[in-house]
Parts: sequence; structure tokens; C-alpha cells
Amino acid sequence: MNRVTLIAAAVAAAALAVQPAAAQTLKTVKDRGQLSCGVSQGLPGFSAPDDKGNWTGLDVDVCRAIAAAVFDDPTKVKFVPLSAKDRFTALQSGEIDVLSRNTTWTLSRDTSLGVNFTGVSYYDGQGFMVKKALKVNSALELNGASVCVQTGTTNEQNLADYFKGNNMKYEVIAFANADEAVKAYESGRCDVFTSDVSQLYAQRLKLAAPTESVVLPEVISKEPLGPLVRHGDDQWFDIVKWTLFAMINAEELGITQKNVDEMAKSDKPELKRVFGTDGNLGEQLGLTKDWVTRIIKATGNYGESFERNVGTGSKLEIARGLNKLWNKGGIMYAPPIR
Repeated sequence: MNRVTLIAAAVAAAALAVQPAAAQTLKTVKDRGQLSCGVSQGLPGFSAPDDKGNWTGLDVDVCRAIAAAVFDDPTKVKFVPLSAKDRFTALQSGEIDVLSRNTTWTLSRDTSLGVNFTGVSYYDGQGFMVKKALKVNSALELNGASVCVQTGTTNEQNLADYFKGNNMKYEVIAFANADEAVKAYESGRCDVFTSDVSQLYAQRLKLAAPTESVVLPEVISKEPLGPLVRHGDDQWFDIVKWTLFAMINAEELGITQKNVDEMAKSDKPELKRVFGTDGNLGEQLGLTKDWVTRIIKATGNYGESFERNVGTGSKLEIARGLNKLWNKGGIMYAPPIR
């Protein structure tokens, strides 16, 4: 084989290596006529059903936004409640198309489970909840405490690291799901319940006497939460990723559920690209030109979803904090639509 032939073969091999994975998930979802979305087993503010089986929450809105982008109908979603232990298997097996369930993005998960995180929908961190009667004001006062925690989460390792790092002893009492851990905490089987701070606020609402428990000020970890998809389908990865980015960008651009139709008439170049009146960015994703309009009409922008589900306008009353936009004092940031 001569030098020219060798070069040609190398070029062909390189081209083959960068070919996109077969785009099957979008077709499967369309053929089924419904998105299958993995969510929690009931976490107020993030994903929880009401007594009629209607799901709401920040994670739920991401699923509805994807359905809106694909079908122009945010109701075409089947919500599959999953435990922390079963969530990844359900995604790997194809039982669900996307997992939108308060799941922390870590290196080990990103590289060993055959999944891709598509972005961050909520910047969180692990904390501790105790009963006010214990008169504890800081996590550093928890030496010797018994701690309830959910198995199959990053919380177990963070808990061990924190207590070891501060030369404190503790007794861990682990449970298969968060509800069991909270019930044990409420009944007095443990002194402390540890989880992501957002979960602490959500689970506190389930207590018979929510005001008798307090979330301590320490945040002991970084917990970037976001939706994830299977490896191997770059088009679907892009659709889920840019659906979330569209919600974030819409807030930055001032596009809301109420004004989206009016904003779509704008002559501003940036808005014309977003709304598909200039270019074909939506079609590059495998969607329609008005994909952003569909999303915002269905769920509102990221800020609207946050406020409605977990923010000061909700029962959780969580401050935006790190989840404020990057130009408003937070770190929530999305690449531009251009």
C-alpha cells in the first residue's frame, strides 16, 4: 500500500470515527406518540403527582418542555416514578427516554453508566435537617449523632467525607428511599436527616410539624442536578440539552409565557434566530423552526418555572441563590442560540 493510499485510508477512518450516532430516539418517541420521562417517586417542587395523578415540578417542566418541542403538546409525556437505585437502569434499558430526577452530575456517573448529562437545571448542595428541640445551630455540633440517609445517592459518601474531615463520629442509618428516611427521622430513630438542601425543604413539608425542624446553614458539597440521556444518540442529546438551554436563554432575553407571541414579532437579530424567523436552527436539531416558542408557551422560561415550583411563590420558598442568572448574581448560564 503506497503513501497516498495510506493517507486516504486514514482520512476515511477518521471521517467514520466522527460520524454521529444513529438518531433513533427522536423517531422512537414520535412513533410512540409520547415521551417517557423518569422522575422521582414524589419530591415536592421537583417532581410529584397530585391526588389526581397530575405531575408538577421543576424536573417535570423539563419533560413537558421536551414534549412541547417535539409534539407541540406538553401533555404527551408518560411520567415513570423511579427510586435512586433504579433510575439509571431504567434509562440504560430504554424504559425511559430521559431521566429528569434530581440527579447529581459526577465524573463517575458521566463515564461509567453509559449516560450523558445534558446540563444543570438546579445547582444544589448537601445539608442537614434537625429538630429545633436539639438546639443545634451548626453541623459542626453533630459529633456522635445518628444520621438518616438514602442509599444509592451521593449523600452517603459526602456524609462520610464531612464527618471524617472534621474528626467527628456518627452513626449512619440508611434507607432505600427518601420517604423511609424522613419517616425514621420524624419518629426519632435518628437525630439528623441529610440530603440535598432542596430535598430537605421539600421533605420538611411532609412532616406533621414542619416548623419544628430546621435546615442547618452548612452546605457540604456541590450537587449540580440535571437531566440525562443514554450514550449513543447525539441528536437526542442535543434536543434535551437545548430544550433546557432555551428555557434559560428565554429568561435572559425577557421572553415569558405571556409575551412570547409578541416577542416573536421582534426584528432584533438575536430574537429572530431564537424564534426561527431567521435561519433554521430548530431544523438543525430535528425540530421545527418555532421550537422555542413551543417550549415557552408550555412551561414559561426557567425563572418562571423556578418561581412557580420551588421559589418564593411556592410552598418551598427557596431563594434563587446560585440559580439566579449569571448576570443577576448567580451562575445559571446557557450557551447562546446562534
